[in-house]
Amino acid sequence: MSKNENLIKAETIITGHVNADFDCLAAIVAAGKLYPEATLVFPGSQEKNLRNFYMESATYFFNFKHLKEIDKSSVKLLVVVDTSRRKRIIHVDPILKNPGLKIHIYDHHMKSECDLDPELIIKKPWGSSVAILSHEIREKGIEINQEEATIMGLGLYEDTGSFTFNSTTEHDFEAGKWLLKNGMELDVITDLLNRDLSAQQITLLGRLLEGATTHTINDLDVVISEISTSEYVVDFSVLVHKFMDVENIKVLFALGRMNDRIHLVARSRTPDIDVGAICTNFGGGGHVYAASATIKDRTLAEVRDELFALLYSKVSPRLNVESIMSKPPVAIPRDMTISKAVERMTQYSLKGVPVVDSMENMRVVGLLEQKTADKALSHNLGDVDVEIYMQHPFSSIKTDSGMHRVMEIILGQKQRLVPVVENDRVEAVVTRTDLINMLVQDPARIPESLFPDKKQERNIRNIMRNRLPNKILDILETAGEMAAEIGTEAYVVGGFVRDVLLTKSNLDLDLVVESDGIAFAKKLAKRMDGRAKYHRKFKTAVVILPDGQRVDVATARLEYYEYPAALPTVELSSIKMDLYRRDFTINALAVHINPSSFGKLVDFFGSQRDLKDKTIRVLHALSFVEDPTRIMRAIRFEQRFDFKIGGQTLNLIKNALKLNLINKLSGYRLTHEMRIILNEANVLRSIERMNELGVLEAIHPLMELNSARSQVIAELERLMSWYSLLYLEPPLSVWKTYFLAMCMGVSKAKMEQIYDRFSFSPSERREFIHLRDAVFWAAGNIMNIKQEMKPSEIYETLSPVPLEGVLFIMARTKREMIKKYVSQYLTSLRLKTIDVTGEDLKDLGLEPGPLYSEFLNQVKLACLDGKLKGRDEQIQFLKDKIKKSEKTKGA
Repeated sequence: MSKNENLIKAETIITGHVNADFDCLAAIVAAGKLYPEATLVFPGSQEKNLRNFYMESATYFFNFKHLKEIDKSSVKLLVVVDTSRRKRIIHVDPILKNPGLKIHIYDHHMKSECDLDPELIIKKPWGSSVAILSHEIREKGIEINQEEATIMGLGLYEDTGSFTFNSTTEHDFEAGKWLLKNGMELDVITDLLNRDLSAQQITLLGRLLEGATTHTINDLDVVISEISTSEYVVDFSVLVHKFMDVENIKVLFALGRMNDRIHLVARSRTPDIDVGAICTNFGGGGHVYAASATIKDRTLAEVRDELFALLYSKVSPRLNVESIMSKPPVAIPRDMTISKAVERMTQYSLKGVPVVDSMENMRVVGLLEQKTADKALSHNLGDVDVEIYMQHPFSSIKTDSGMHRVMEIILGQKQRLVPVVENDRVEAVVTRTDLINMLVQDPARIPESLFPDKKQERNIRNIMRNRLPNKILDILETAGEMAAEIGTEAYVVGGFVRDVLLTKSNLDLDLVVESDGIAFAKKLAKRMDGRAKYHRKFKTAVVILPDGQRVDVATARLEYYEYPAALPTVELSSIKMDLYRRDFTINALAVHINPSSFGKLVDFFGSQRDLKDKTIRVLHALSFVEDPTRIMRAIRFEQRFDFKIGGQTLNLIKNALKLNLINKLSGYRLTHEMRIILNEANVLRSIERMNELGVLEAIHPLMELNSARSQVIAELERLMSWYSLLYLEPPLSVWKTYFLAMCMGVSKAKMEQIYDRFSFSPSERREFIHLRDAVFWAAGNIMNIKQEMKPSEIYETLSPVPLEGVLFIMARTKREMIKKYVSQYLTSLRLKTIDVTGEDLKDLGLEPGPLYSEFLNQVKLACLDGKLKGRDEQIQFLKDKIKKSEKTKGA
C-alpha cells in the first residue's frame, strides 16, 4: 500500500496562522460549525500552556488533524481564520498550489492586507475572530454545545483582554452573551487565562521595567523596552500585558531577543498609534491595539532603529478638538420657523446649525441641515418650527475628545456637524469643513475602517443560493453577466433583498442598472425569450418571461417631488441616490449581481442594523412630506414583520398628519395603499395602528375604528384563514370584504363621500353600491328568519350576494345558526351542480328565452332540498314545467 493511500482525503480544511493564540484555535473550532464536513488543522503555537491545552483537550474534543495526515492534493476549499496574509499560513503553502482551490477567510485584523485571492472574505473591525464567527453561526441558526462554547469563549476573552481592550466592540459582548447562554464555563476560562508568573518571568518583567524608556514622538508618549536572553521566554506577550497594567501606560513596544530571533510585542490603548500597522512592516500582524512580529537575521539595534523610523513616519502630531473647532457657535432655538432658520444659515453661509432648547440655556436638542431646511421651504413648510425636521438623535463631543471620535461621527456616521458640549451647553461646533481642512494636510490620519471604499462589505451569495429557487438565481446571474458585457453595473434592490435576509418568500425582482434601464430591459428580454414593456417618462421597464415571471428594471435614479404628495420627477443618478429615494432603510438595500461581485450587499444607510433591531426608519426628515402614502406603508411593514416604527420616524408621521398631508393625496394613490393593507395577513393590527395615529380620521372621519368594526374585522381575519384552506373558486377580493367592515354604519348618502375620497370610478362605485345593497337585503332576510331554513331558501337568499358580501354577513352575525347556514352555502350549496342544461330544454322543444334560467334554477332548488335525484327525475321535472307553462300560455 502506497504512502498516499494512508492519508486522509479532505475536500475542505480549516486552519489559522502559525504561532496560534487562543482566538485562532477557537476560531478554527467555530468555523467547523459553518463547515461541518471540514477537517480542522492546528497550525502550531509557541505558547506552552496553549500547546498543552491543545494536546490534551482540543485533539480529543474537536478531532484536530496534523497536516502531515492529510492528502494535500485532495483539498478543494481552504478556510482560513484570524488572518488574511499568505506568509502567516506558510504551513499550507503546498495546498495553495492546488488547481481550482477556493479560499474563504474570516478575520478581524483590518489593517492586514489580504494577499490570498479569496472567493469569500468576511473581515470586520471587531475585537476577536470568534465574535465574527459567532455572529455567522447565530445567523444560520446552528446550535453549539458546552465544550464548543467554552473554547470559543476562551478565544474571545483572550483577544479582548476580558472585554477591556479598546478594540472590544458591542459585537464581542453579544458573542459573550450568546456563548454564556450556550453553557460557556467561565471558571475554565479564568483558570487558563489567569496565569501565574514563574520566577524566571518575574525576573524578566523586572528587567523590562528597568529597561523601559519613554519617548515623545509627535506629541505622543511611547514606551520602548528591550531584553536579551539565550532561552525562549514562554508567554512573552503575557509579560507585556502585565507591564502595561503595572505602569498604566498607553503605548508599549517590547523587544525580546531570544536565541536567534527577535520577538516584538506591541500594545496600544489609543487609536492614534496603530501597532498593527507597525508590526506588519516587520512581517507580523495584528490590529490597532495589539500586534506582534517575529524577526530573523536582524540585530536588536537594527530592529530598534527601524522601529523609531516607522514611529516617526507613521505617527502624526496629536490634535485635539479644541484645535479645529469653530467658536462661538451659531445656533437657532427649537421654536424658530424653517424660513427664519434658512435666513440665519444663509446670513452666515452655514450648511448646518445646532438647534437649542433656548438661546438662554444653549442646550442642544438637535441639528438642522441647510438642504433639509431648503427642501422644507420648497414644500411651503416655512412656517413650521425647526424642531419638527431637525435631526435627532445625534452625537456630540467634549473639548478633550480625541480626533478619532470626531472622524467616526463625521466620516463614519455621516453627521455633518458635531456640537462641542461642556456643562450641558454647546460651546462650539466641529464641521465637516473643519475636519477636511485638517485632513488635507495629513490624510493618513483617517482610520482605514472609515474609508467607504475600504469597508469590508458583506457578501450574501451563499445565503441567496440557499434561499432562492434556481429559476430566480438564473435570472439574476444572466442579468449580471449581461451588465458586465455592456460595461455597466446591475443590482437587485428593495424588498426582495430585505426578504432574503429575513428568510421570507419574495420573488418580485426589482433590478436597477447604472445605465439606460429601458435598453437593458429590451436586451434582457431578447436573451431570455421574454418581452419588454416600458415607461419612458420614468425610465423604467418590465420584462415578462415565458413562464410569467416579471422582472422590473429601472435606471439608477434620484426622484424628487415638486410639491407635497406629487408624483416623482426622475433624473439619472447613481445606485446610492437610487436607494436614497426609497421609503425606509429596510428597503434601501441592494445586492450587486455582476459576476465579479455577485452577492455583494450594498448598505449605505444602516439597513442591516434596522433589520436586526426590527425598526422602521425613514431615510430623511421630509420623507412623509414628499410622499404621505409612506405613512401607510410604515404601518404596513411594522405589522407585517412585527417591527416597531422608530421614535423620530413616528414623530415625523404625527407632524405630517398635523399638516393634513394625507388630504393632499389623490384618491387613486390612497386606494392603492389601502388595498394593499387590506390584503395583508394582519389587517386588524394595521387598522388599529392607523386609527391610533389618526390616519383613518385623516383619510375620512367616517372611517374611524369603533368596537363593532373591530370585532367584525377580527372575525373576518379568522374566516379568511378558514376560507383560504378550502381552495374554492372563484378567488376572493379580500380587500372589499374588509372595506365593507370599515364602512359599517355609514348611510348610503354619506357613502358617496367615501367613494369620492377614494376616487372610485363609476363602475367601482356601482359595484360597491350593489355589494352593500345585496348584503343589506340578504342579511335582513337571513337574520330575521324565525324558523329553520331549507337549503333552497339559504341558496336563494345568499346566491344574489357577491362572495365578499357573504363572508361579511358570516363575520357580522353572532348567531351560530346563521353562521352554519352561510358555511353550508359556501362549502356545499353554491357548488351543487345539476345534470341538465339548456340543451336539454331545447331538445324538449322549449323556445329559448327567460324560462331557461328560471326552470334550471327551479331544478337546482329542488335538488338542494333532496326532491330530485338523478338526471331522469330532473328531465321529468322539466317536462312537467314545460307542459304546465304551455297550458298556462294556452289558457
